[in-house]
Order: sequence, then C-alpha cells, then structure tokens
Amino acid sequence: MADADPAIRLKVTDPERIPTPRYYDEAFYKAECEKLWPHVWQMACRLEQIQNVGDWVEYSNLGRSVIIVRGKNGVRAFHNACRHRGLPLAGKGDGGAHGNCKAQGFICPFHGWRWNAEGENTFVYGRHLFDERQLDAGDLALRPCRHEEAIGCVFINFDDNAPTLVETWGPILGKLETRLQGDQRAEWWYATELPANWKTAMEAFMEGYHVMRTHPQLQRAVPGLYNSMYGHDTGGIGDQVNPNWTKQQNIDAQLLNLELLSDGMAGMIHAKEVAIARTIPADILPDDPMQMVMHWFGAVQHAIHATLSAQGENVPDLNALAVSDPIQAVEFLFPHYFLLPFFTSTSAYRIRPTGPETCLFEIWSLTHFVPGTEPAPVMEPTVLPYDSDQFPPIPRQDYSNIPIQQKGLHAHGFDFMRLSKNIEGMISNYNRIIDGHLAGVTQAKLAAATQTLGGNFDGKIHDYDF
Repeated sequence: MADADPAIRLKVTDPERIPTPRYYDEAFYKAECEKLWPHVWQMACRLEQIQNVGDWVEYSNLGRSVIIVRGKNGVRAFHNACRHRGLPLAGKGDGGAHGNCKAQGFICPFHGWRWNAEGENTFVYGRHLFDERQLDAGDLALRPCRHEEAIGCVFINFDDNAPTLVETWGPILGKLETRLQGDQRAEWWYATELPANWKTAMEAFMEGYHVMRTHPQLQRAVPGLYNSMYGHDTGGIGDQVNPNWTKQQNIDAQLLNLELLSDGMAGMIHAKEVAIARTIPADILPDDPMQMVMHWFGAVQHAIHATLSAQGENVPDLNALAVSDPIQAVEFLFPHYFLLPFFTSTSAYRIRPTGPETCLFEIWSLTHFVPGTEPAPVMEPTVLPYDSDQFPPIPRQDYSNIPIQQKGLHAHGFDFMRLSKNIEGMISNYNRIIDGHLAGVTQAKLAAATQTLGGNFDGKIHDYDF
C-alpha cells in the first residue's frame, strides 16, 4: 500500500475529512513538487524592488531559479542558467539575491559569458573556440520564464500553457486591483522557516474560528463579534454591541479591536487608520444597536479615504468598494500567496515548501505613501527564528500553534482532520484542487475550481466535478 500512487492513496474522498499523511508523506510531497508547483502562478517579487532599468531579483522554489529584471521595455523574467554550462547567472540559484545589471549585464562566474537585461548574449570569451551553430544569437539568448504583473507584484509560471492570472483566480484579482494594491509599498518584510508542511501553515489562516483561543486579546476586545460568527447561532451586527454600555463605550471597544489588529499585524490595519478612526465622535451615531456599529464603520471608512486622499495618498473609496467590489478579510491567490486587506493597507503572506515538513514563511506590511515620500524598497527580509519575540504579536501567536500541530498530525490513530463544512470549507477546497493537479485534471476545470477560492475565507465546501 505504501508504494501506491500517493495521489490516489491520499486523495480526499470525504470533503469534510482530510487525510493527515498529506502533510508529511514524502511521496505525496514529491508528487506536489512534480505535478503542482511547476504549473501554478507563484509570487516572485514586488515591483518596487525592480524600479530602475537593470534592477533584478532572483526568485527560487524547489530547485528552480528565475531572474526577474527591469529591461528597457518593461519587466522580463528568465530562467537563471548560463547557456554555456548552466551556472546561475544571478545569485547562487537558491533565491534572495538582487542587484543591477545595467552596467555589466549578467556575468557567468565560471567562464565570463555575459547577457544583458533583455536576455541577449553580449560576450563569449574565446568565440573562435566554438562552432557557429553553438553561438546562434537566438539559441544563446536566455530562456524566458512566463510572467505577469498584478497587484504590485510579479508572478511567474513554469508552464507556458497554464491559464492566465485572470483565468486562474477570476474576479478576486480585479477586486484587489480596484483597491489600488499596485500603489502600495512594503514597510517591512519578515521571514522564517517553520517546522511544518506548507499546507499546515497556509490552512492556519483559512478561517477565523481560531481567534477565540489563539488570539484571545481580540476575543476579549469584542467578544460579541467573534461569538456571533462562531460561538452561537444568533448572529448579527447587534451582537457586537453591549446593551449595558454607552455608545462611546461600545465604540471604544471597536477602537480597541482595531488597535490590537494594528499592533498585531501592522499592514492589516495601519496606525494612521486607527488614528483617523479615533476622530469619529460617538454622538453622531444612531442609538439603535443594529445601526450604530454599521454607521460607525461607514464613517471611519469615509474619513480614512477623505483624510489620506487630502494628504496626497492614492487610496480607494472604501465605502464605494464595499458595494461594488466586496472582499473578505483574507483573500487567497492559489497556491501560496494571500492578502489581509482591511481599510487601505494590507498584510501579505507567502509560503514556499522546503521539505515535507518544513516551509519558508514570509510576511509583508504594505501601505500607501504620498508620491515622492515612499521609503527605499525593502530588498531582503528580516530572517528570524519562528519563535522569536521580534515578530508582531498575531503571527507570533500563530507560529506557536503551527509547529506543534505538525507534530500532532503524526499522532497514532489521528488519520484525518475533521472540518466544519460551513466555516472550514476553504481547507477542503484547497486540498481537492491540489488533488486535481496531481490527478492531471484539465487546466480549464482546475481554473474554474480555483476561482471559487475568491471570497471563500470562513467559507463553505464547494462541489467540484473531478
């Protein structure tokens, strides 16, 4: 049985039960490396990292390295290998390197052959030593890697036949674009290696059901908010209001929640947005508990847009977008990048596998700046141990769970995770889309399924025809 095809042996057959060996089985991990990752869109870098002609960044995942470079006519992406003997031209092939090639181009450290930012070979040492057919300009050019630009990032795909970003992710991509994500810049960037499978790490953020225990400070600030979603069935905005408090006390509780989210995540809610929220007086709000919080959030969103726009920031009209392009608190771009947008700022997460039970986990804090005042691009992450107290409070709390969950998945008799079909559906949907890749399901079907992930945070299990 152990030698059976892992894509069949560990396939999700009951959408509410996910086989636990999928998170540590080496054969299943190898199948993902071979059949999933070479065919999906991967977030390779942020556009502000390659602002000037010649700026380049190396991205790598699972032994494949790509150079993303700003050429004379825009962004280019190339497979990072010298066309002579295969050495990486930029960095060492393991990602993270960056620089500018405008002056000298990309120089192979082995024999000194060179290429420019357009991928054209510009120098071969001892040309007379080679047959002319070996030096054909087209054949000698760097091999392009498929790429697209969106929401302030460059995404790459090793599959030239894969659907486009829009075809893959669907309407959620346009909704994120309307929030002017492309104008955001990174304030900071953290990274760590977690002793956990990449899916274990991703799935920790696919529902808010864990807030009560994992992030108790949020639960204490506005218990009714989280209880209305997870604790009982009465639901509704009125549960966010304590009828025994004054309007100001209720609004103070909402402000505390925003402040805790800002301190805990930075980009998710920026300190400047909390400061603006504090300027909204409670006495302008209706007395009806069902209306008070809703009106307050509307007033906050209007004030944030008006204040930051007046200061010169290019920020979206949040109240208009709430009607035209609503999104969830967390939005996933399959397979490894997700965003936590709230007002005009964002936290961004990227997770890459480094082994069956290890992954590289990165976090960005993103916000808008007045043009001309943007900080220098953050070119490298601050790398910390996963249990470092230098991480913001909220990811620190998540990191306290993820590694020990990975250990628990090995427990004798724990054969599957049991999911709520109503609020943990994304975990099931994600795993079954992975199964589709491993089984060779058509690209069209996979793209249609992937589009259902948009807006699916805290969502239900979907039916797929594969």
